Amino acid sequence: MKILPVELIREADKYTIVNEPIDSVDLMERAANSCVEWITEKYSNSAELCIFCGCGNNGGDGLAIARLWLQKGNIASVFVLNHSKRISSDFEVNYIRLKEIKFPIYEINTIDDFPNIDSSKIIIDSVLGSGLNNPIDGLIKDIVLKINSLKNQKLAIDISTGLFADKFNNQEDVIFKADFTLSFELPKLAYFFPQNYQFVGKWVLLPINLSKFFIDKSYVMNYVIDNDVIKSIYKPRLKFAHKGNYGHALLIAGSYGKTGAAILSAKSCLRTGVGLLTVHCSISAYTILQQSVPEAMLETDVDNYVFTGFNDVEKYDVIAIGPGLGLNNKTQSAFSELIKNYKNPMVIDADAINLLSENKSLIKHIPENSILTPHLKEFERISHKVQNDFERNKLQRDFSIKNKVYVVLKGAYTAITTPEGNCYFNTSGNPGMATPGSGDVLTGIITSLLAQNYTSFEACILGVYLHGLAGDIYKNDYSEESLIASDIIDNLGNAFYSIKSF
Repeated sequence: MKILPVELIREADKYTIVNEPIDSVDLMERAANSCVEWITEKYSNSAELCIFCGCGNNGGDGLAIARLWLQKGNIASVFVLNHSKRISSDFEVNYIRLKEIKFPIYEINTIDDFPNIDSSKIIIDSVLGSGLNNPIDGLIKDIVLKINSLKNQKLAIDISTGLFADKFNNQEDVIFKADFTLSFELPKLAYFFPQNYQFVGKWVLLPINLSKFFIDKSYVMNYVIDNDVIKSIYKPRLKFAHKGNYGHALLIAGSYGKTGAAILSAKSCLRTGVGLLTVHCSISAYTILQQSVPEAMLETDVDNYVFTGFNDVEKYDVIAIGPGLGLNNKTQSAFSELIKNYKNPMVIDADAINLLSENKSLIKHIPENSILTPHLKEFERISHKVQNDFERNKLQRDFSIKNKVYVVLKGAYTAITTPEGNCYFNTSGNPGMATPGSGDVLTGIITSLLAQNYTSFEACILGVYLHGLAGDIYKNDYSEESLIASDIIDNLGNAFYSIKSF
């Protein structure tokens, strides 16, 4: 699914209006109907709505929602903010339609006109849409501050008033704080960044039948991973396949006291279907790994406790390195030799990323199309600190382009950037996956897919989605709080089963 910038969203509206064809006010009616259907399903007809409208098209959406809600026999109050002398034609049409059914519209000229709102009412923000270019001030700012102080459930139509769709807001900007955001057809880039969660809440996509042709032909650099892309990537196993068809991976992981990371990565790699797996481990980890992961082959280091080197790496289809590796000086030297001499794409995670941060000259030696899987702090160590999430996202893209690698920046919406500078946001997964070892599991999954001849792009997209989906399956059966990394591994089979039905 594409994420269109604001200017292309406007063009999509215009193209749909001309080529469907449909009047703009009727397209607004379609959007309002979708909102009313969602509100009915979420809250039932007994909900009382308190709708704040601006003077533009976003306000027109709110007026149309009010009329449709009232025509269902429900209760609503409508407040129009007189913040501008300019009103849109579609706002005017819906204003007249609401007046024609003899429904009172209350006007707000100053903060003193703010109504008393019972805490049971649902507040709907339909003041300003995605075309905002400057922080809100004056009357709108006063009203938003007042609404934010209330404990009511709050919905934003399209995007919260005060929130920029395609660029960052300053910390001092006043923005409507929504529990839910109802977006039309496609999401906005702003939805995917941690700093905006308090303003977006949970976002919901509502269909309004914007031109599929226009959306398909639009060039964008931001995408959401959805069922369609997963279906196009996933490769079912062949009837007469054997383990040699699914690659041989080498996992270099673990050190004294951190053998668990190697076990988790190895198990997830095997559960994801790799043909053969060799784990390189310290002598001290040999017995526990042999007992914990009997399906894997083991090669031991000459050192009792840490990774110090490995010979004959060319026989492996892919090498993954990092989980529980440690930062020993001998390990740093061995990692340096490996990264300078191995030419196939690698999976680089955890302490291997931290080793890169200690010797950034090694970054230029990372094989093309390798996959790095940092969390926020690890990425900061190999790049630099940033002021906001939009800046970090640009930095991540630039890193991928410059070094010709894929970066999987782990988080609530894990962001995958490609050597072309595109970004793919993942929507599977849940907060319970913020648990020790979850990243080690992801490393094993991606490594397994890469060994099985998925491209680096495909391994990132499918791997991240499977990881999150397995976590969601556990959450749905149990809870987020009780989820541990092993639960993700145990549910990979169910995750594969689910994607086969897409």
